[in-house]
Amino acid sequence: MIKANKVTKSFFSAGMKEPYIALNELSCEIPSGCIYGLVGSNGAGKSTFLRLLTGVYKADSGEMTIDGLSVWENPEAKDKIVYVPDELYFLPQSTMKKMAHYYKAIYQKFNWERYYNLTETFDLDEDANLNTFSKGMKRQAATILALSTMPDYLFFDETFDGLDPVMRNLVKKVIYNDVLERGTTTIITSHSLRELEDTCDQLALLHKGGIVFESDIQNLKTSLFKVQTAFSTPFSQTMFENVGIEILSYTQTGSVCSFIVRGEKQAVEAKIRCMNPLLLDILPLNLEEVFIYEMEALGYAFKDILM
Repeated sequence: MIKANKVTKSFFSAGMKEPYIALNELSCEIPSGCIYGLVGSNGAGKSTFLRLLTGVYKADSGEMTIDGLSVWENPEAKDKIVYVPDELYFLPQSTMKKMAHYYKAIYQKFNWERYYNLTETFDLDEDANLNTFSKGMKRQAATILALSTMPDYLFFDETFDGLDPVMRNLVKKVIYNDVLERGTTTIITSHSLRELEDTCDQLALLHKGGIVFESDIQNLKTSLFKVQTAFSTPFSQTMFENVGIEILSYTQTGSVCSFIVRGEKQAVEAKIRCMNPLLLDILPLNLEEVFIYEMEALGYAFKDILM
């Protein structure tokens, strides 16, 4: 399990009167064996979070642990994790094969069989200079090397950046297999909720160095939905609220209304049908819509956060 307890990290830069606070007393718990998504705008703290978690940075205050171990300058903890950063780095003039030997020297559990199987699956030339690879091919190479270390914890910063749709699906598939077969805990960062919607078990939204919203995806998507209905007699929002329907957003034009509800779908439908509506449609929301309404309920302008 990953635990962060009131973690703060600031950066100083020449010409700045005040330090830039990348993370501000961030706390969270990430259970083992799940795919955890971090979404947020540029500067929200996603990359800083991963760099603290992998021991690249040291927190100014607070603590981050993996299986109860502090990661900073702790080889035992670092042997459990592998990190694929947003800005990839390979040794100068190296090939995938040379990088594989480098990884083998660092990670005790590096598995050559898996490395060769993944290289064949992704159809990459392990003897070609990595400088000749496209952006997407470099991302694939980094993914292969990371997975070959057989990690307990796998961290991706902007996982799908530069990958075409076919390669995105392939990367998702191998991540799923690691989680299902080996119980690997995976953290993925992205700017796009749509990218993470069908990938993650849990999602967290970062804004100004803190987690402002966190939820299990399935519960999140099934607890909110849109209702469209119409009546032949006058009505208002109060009529629905009086029967215990929790409304997050409501609009009405004449005899037709549309509103967002938090609750159990069948129970809400039964309550509205008892009112004898002329029509009734209950529609699912995509993940971005769910986050918009949940964030508005918390007092945040979600669209502004991701702009």
